[in-house]
Amino acid sequence: MRITVVYDNRSLYPHLAPGWGFSCLVGQDLLFDTGGDSRRLLFNMEKMGINPGGIKTVVLSHAHGDHTGGLGGILALNRETTVYMPRSFPASFKAQVRVHARVMEVQELMEIARGIYTTGEIGRGLVEQSLVLTTGQDLVVITGCAHPGIVSILERAKEVASSDIYLVLGGFHLGSVSKARIANIISDFLRLGVQKVAPCHCTGEQATEMFATEYGEDFMENGVGKVLEI
Repeated sequence: MRITVVYDNRSLYPHLAPGWGFSCLVGQDLLFDTGGDSRRLLFNMEKMGINPGGIKTVVLSHAHGDHTGGLGGILALNRETTVYMPRSFPASFKAQVRVHARVMEVQELMEIARGIYTTGEIGRGLVEQSLVLTTGQDLVVITGCAHPGIVSILERAKEVASSDIYLVLGGFHLGSVSKARIANIISDFLRLGVQKVAPCHCTGEQATEMFATEYGEDFMENGVGKVLEI
């Protein structure tokens, strides 16, 4: 399984464009989130040799523009796309997407492709879903912004299988969290058996540095252009 980051606040390469938001390609045809705008999303895909017209499935983590803003660009190039979104998304948004794509409203944990699961809706108020990939004996968790709490997401991911978590990638939403709280969250990561981390987007500099210190060689620098073979 290959994971390719195509949209993030930070670019790992000068020829790729950063922008506030997040999107990554899982395998060849599943896009998790769509970044903040179509222009940069499609630009990065072209530079990385990715055909946006081949996207068959889009999974949206939550209803914020920095994660849904590029959807129109994808749907304009492929009218046979299925979009998975939390049931709590605004009705107007769902209606707009239905004009161009099949909409699957997600509420519970479910398998959306072989070995690829959505956590289902997590949180109250601002509801979010994340992806869980089953890779051999371990799990990979991909988050958008982790608004409901990154630890809550990991605990839900463990319901897919009682395996350790090989990797957590994406936004951890810890930019305004205290150092003491971040330390507790890192302890929870270790308790839950998280082996590697690749934080980005809304994780925050302080939290990113603390994860890097704790995880050492198992910390992965992340940003646009990151490609992981799982």
